[in-house]
Amino acid sequence: MTTSEEFSIPPAGAGGRFSHTPGKKMVCLDVDGTIVFHDGRMSEAVKQAGRALVAEGHTVVVSTGRSLPATLPVVETFGIEHGYAVCSNGGVTVRIDVSLEDGYEVLDRRVFDPAPALDALVERLPNARYAIETSVGEFLSTERFEDMSFGLDARGVSFQEMKQAEAVRLVVNSTESTAEDFAIAVQSIGLHGVTYSVGWSAWLDIAAAGVTKGSSLEALRERLAVPAEDTVAVGDGRNDIEMLGWAARGVAMGQAPQEVIDVADELTAPVEEDGLVPVLRSLLEQV
Repeated sequence: MTTSEEFSIPPAGAGGRFSHTPGKKMVCLDVDGTIVFHDGRMSEAVKQAGRALVAEGHTVVVSTGRSLPATLPVVETFGIEHGYAVCSNGGVTVRIDVSLEDGYEVLDRRVFDPAPALDALVERLPNARYAIETSVGEFLSTERFEDMSFGLDARGVSFQEMKQAEAVRLVVNSTESTAEDFAIAVQSIGLHGVTYSVGWSAWLDIAAAGVTKGSSLEALRERLAVPAEDTVAVGDGRNDIEMLGWAARGVAMGQAPQEVIDVADELTAPVEEDGLVPVLRSLLEQV
């Protein structure tokens, strides 16, 4: 069952906390493979272009599969002191405000019961590794399973304890299959009540039913009263498909799989060639 924790995103201007500058763009950017290289490094050109866009008053929303702790360094590097981020593939939406004690507040958190998916997956993929991002921001794992997208160390637990957790995100990884093999295996299971996407490798991200980057960004756009035609999104992964289809201008990175390119409005250069930079500069030129 899907539920929403914390509180729904209030309307723009509520208490002076939520705002978007009229005439500016809502620019939604994936992190890994878009803002940063696959080893986590950000080029100086991307950093400067991102900072320039923020300085011009555009609403830059870091939109990622990463957890909140792993997202905040990117937000800081881009110089976003007041803004928003969508983390965990849409499972967590936060308002960035450096005046707050933690530097942010959680606006919305979408949780689900991971037990049915775990039961189905372990039967088909018994040798895979499993990790859960919980509703309180912890990571639980069935074995030593760390990734830079977590942002913190996972705590080892039994499979039974993992099934009892309230999840924001379920991650499954297998070292024995290709991404294509993994996709076929997952489709044959017939997961219900969740949303899932297969990554570059044999990597599976699972969120609450109906929750994607695109769905959470649309909720944020409505609250900020941003015209739909002023939305821009850039990404490279299968978990970006809904986001690119949602945006008025969806841009796929050059290394993206064909199914991602197919839903985008345009294609830029690969991340290794700083493909994000000309996209961001084109927005600056419109100011």
